[in-house]
Amino acid sequence: MMIKESFSEEETYLFARSLGAHAKPGEIYCLDGDLGVGKTVFAKGFAEGLSIGEPVTSPTFNIVREYDGGRLPLYHFDVYRIADPDEMYAIGYEDYFFGEGVCLIEWSELIDELIPENARRVVIEKDMSKGPSYRRITVG
Repeated sequence: MMIKESFSEEETYLFARSLGAHAKPGEIYCLDGDLGVGKTVFAKGFAEGLSIGEPVTSPTFNIVREYDGGRLPLYHFDVYRIADPDEMYAIGYEDYFFGEGVCLIEWSELIDELIPENARRVVIEKDMSKGPSYRRITVG
């Protein structure tokens, strides 16, 4: 387990970029934390670490966005609006989860029963006592 303390969006971005730079084909990163904690900032940095040059946005209304222009494909999921994990079958999640790209899944706890055991868990938490920009990022 690794813990990173971040005191700015830039630090969060750079940490995520480092993780993305070391990501391997077939890896799944579960990205969890409250609304407004910095999951999109993290996703942007992670994508840059994969050498993805196109703009990264949250796939809230699409469930998944595919980015193919980097060192590895990135499949960025936002499952916040999933009412039932069965909806993941409709989009063919298995092709993404067990393919050659890297999956980054926001709000993964909502589909926990579908997440493989070897997935890496990334949890971002605020602690206002340490400042409004402080984030504790735990990677397991």
